[in-house]
Amino acid sequence: MAAGTIFGLLGSNGSGKTTTIRTCLGIYRPDGGSFELLGSRDPLAVRHRVGYLPEERGLYARMKVREQFAFLASINGFTMAESDRRAGEWLERVGLADKAELATGELSKWMQQKVQFAAAVIHGPDLVVLDEPYAGLDPVNSRLLTELIVEQRDKRTTVILSTHRMEQVEALCEWICLLHHGRPLLNGRLSDIKTSHGRHTIVVDCDGDRQRLRDIAGVRECEGSGRETRLHLDADGDAQDVIRAVVSQVAVRAIRIDEPRLEEIYVAKVGHA
Repeated sequence: MAAGTIFGLLGSNGSGKTTTIRTCLGIYRPDGGSFELLGSRDPLAVRHRVGYLPEERGLYARMKVREQFAFLASINGFTMAESDRRAGEWLERVGLADKAELATGELSKWMQQKVQFAAAVIHGPDLVVLDEPYAGLDPVNSRLLTELIVEQRDKRTTVILSTHRMEQVEALCEWICLLHHGRPLLNGRLSDIKTSHGRHTIVVDCDGDRQRLRDIAGVRECEGSGRETRLHLDADGDAQDVIRAVVSQVAVRAIRIDEPRLEEIYVAKVGHA
């Protein structure tokens, strides 16, 4: 996996995501096995090259926002002048310049979330680990966070994204690992994983009685989503036969064979594990 990749770490609660992250970062000591972080077997030796946004947030509640930014930059080796400059840049970037003199504990939860993200990247790390970064964010700030993550990728920073939000993983991640009971069920490039799970879904935008599509031979499940209806085919279903049947049943505006969604693959794998 090349530098500048966004890697999705997936799994239900208790699957081992946070434990894996904390072990790789040297917070937990492993009982056995081995790993490397940025080419080193000692994670503490490369900690200055890593940024970490933990699932359980950790900010200094009584410290002013600007002071907090500058302090976190300074402990990574920057001069006070450079730390203050970086603090000003990130206050502007996350939309908190007008909150700079407030104590961090006075901020709302989603504002603190933005402070936490900036704290993880203010020193320009080579690797950023984000554990459930979208928790508590509204759609506007979720979009801002996505922009910030993409900016890190474009700077050739590798991002590990641990989240339950499949739509974010699907939109952002090139590589994924699906954990279940501490073991990987899937691991690799997302596009390859989707291809390996076949193209057994037909998406239809149509007028007419969609319920009639449920009875077409080869259709296992019919799922409506707004204007579109997704027809999940049996493993041996013939997509071309189904398409011909759909066209004969309803007035079609658009129809396509679609790759499986990550959520579908996730449910199928975890359900059989």
